[in-house]
Amino acid sequence: MSKRVLTAIADAIWPPVCPVHSVPVDASGRLDASAWQGLDFLAAPWCDCCGAPFPYASGIGTDTGMLCATCMARPPKFDRARAPLAYGDVSRQLVLGFKNGGRREMIDQFGRWMAQAGAACLDGADYILPVPLHWRRLLARRYNQSALLGQALSRQTGVPMQAGWLLRTRATPSQAGKSVLSRRRNMAGAFRIAPGHRLDGSHIVLVDDVFTTGATASACARQLRRAGADVVTVVTLCRVVRASDPTM
Repeated sequence: MSKRVLTAIADAIWPPVCPVHSVPVDASGRLDASAWQGLDFLAAPWCDCCGAPFPYASGIGTDTGMLCATCMARPPKFDRARAPLAYGDVSRQLVLGFKNGGRREMIDQFGRWMAQAGAACLDGADYILPVPLHWRRLLARRYNQSALLGQALSRQTGVPMQAGWLLRTRATPSQAGKSVLSRRRNMAGAFRIAPGHRLDGSHIVLVDDVFTTGATASACARQLRRAGADVVTVVTLCRVVRASDPTM
């Protein structure tokens, strides 16, 4: 049977509900009107490097290569980062349901959003690499949410994903509540390239669920560059927009 027929049968047996509000919807992987209204989609103008949105256009276009103050003061190890969604009340519920609750019904939609927002990051890309989990966390969770997002993005773009090239060698404490400096220290030495892999001259796209300060992305990018990667870009599902970002 086709995937469409199997989906229709599953929907008949288990009526689909919104993954945010658990109210009935007309098909699996869809949101109710209230959840849609609660999503904050990001768009240019934004920092050409980290993707932090600017509060207004410069008057000479919406994507002009301008950098935010943070990227000018301390350039990240990656070249560019993009995300389709600001991390807020509704998107947080989507991420946590997907990450910790096994809610995967919107994975294809996530891939479409990421492909659209990350078009500049994906242009000319050779490989997609998900940010890896430490083996103990992977064993407890049973899946890596970043790898699922990477697969969805690969299906949308045709860029192949390689899940075993970047490894997490240290089980780091949670980043929640840590300062920018503490996050960088927490990630130091947490990643390495799998033995035997060289990335000479390649364009690598890192995929993760949420971009907060860029500490994890920079730690990964540092190892990818040591292995020879020429360009490292980052595409995540959500991006934290803080009071210190240019939008505030």
